[in-house]
Amino acid sequence: MANAPNDHVMAQELEKQIAELESTSTSAALQEEVERLRQQLTALRQKVSGPNQDAWDRVLLARHPQRPYTLDYIQLLFTDFLELHGDRRFADDAALVAGFAQFDDQPVVVIGNQKGRDTKQKLLRNFGMANPEGYRKALRVMELGAKFGLPIICFVDTPGAYPGIGAEERGQAEAIAFNLKEICKLQVPVVVVIHGEGGSGGALAIAVGDEILMHENAIYSVISPESCSSILWRDWDHKQEAARVLKMTAEDLYGLKIVDQIVPEPTGGAHTDHAEAAEILRPILRDCLDRLGKLSVPDLLKRRQDKLRRLATFVTEG
Repeated sequence: MANAPNDHVMAQELEKQIAELESTSTSAALQEEVERLRQQLTALRQKVSGPNQDAWDRVLLARHPQRPYTLDYIQLLFTDFLELHGDRRFADDAALVAGFAQFDDQPVVVIGNQKGRDTKQKLLRNFGMANPEGYRKALRVMELGAKFGLPIICFVDTPGAYPGIGAEERGQAEAIAFNLKEICKLQVPVVVVIHGEGGSGGALAIAVGDEILMHENAIYSVISPESCSSILWRDWDHKQEAARVLKMTAEDLYGLKIVDQIVPEPTGGAHTDHAEAAEILRPILRDCLDRLGKLSVPDLLKRRQDKLRRLATFVTEG
């Protein structure tokens, strides 16, 4: 059975209580209460994290409002980030960030979905749901980086591509499909990090890579559990069951060979310690770039194409 939503709600409430108490007073009695709550919070985090979680627990952790977003990882892992804007056709899309940076003194291209923390930022970032101009911007920057031989790192965290009428009128489906086709041809290493929600084609549009990394509490699926439940059961009441059958967790996808590595997280989830989450990811990223950087361009492209072909597996009974 899932721990959520009760255990996750309790953990968030404890976090709020601790923050409020710490800002109220520094008395010894109050510090004792804070310490007691911290111990309770630690035990609760251990309960709701780990390999035995229900799939719905993972969904809630992947959507946690304090989970590190792309710009958080950029700040913690990279230096000299220079963001580029616009698709040179229509507009700039704040739901998807793209630019150049230094990773351990190596120049790289960084692409990623970006959500917002408060209401103003959520509206600006469109809740992390990109329009076609966002995907076209991402591809423009990828191709510019490939021109100069720079490896590409993509951070995936989106509920999906924006489904609005304007997005459809401007070619949402074509933009995603074009990215899938063109990223396969890039003659530089591409490393993908699924660190939050990996929702449908909106995630896949920047998730074609040579190495696919997935955080242990991230999710990756063709559809959300709620939408799957509404289609199969005509309501949202079966979303927890849908999360299980969709096989959307890191363990499921690693077993199916959709992702290449599972990235561990701090106890309780990446939202508990952004800096630690970034430092856990750093050596894994470094190792991927070092290994891929040793391959010749023909070997890199053949490896990528073989990897993609293995995803299309058909089983014939009898």
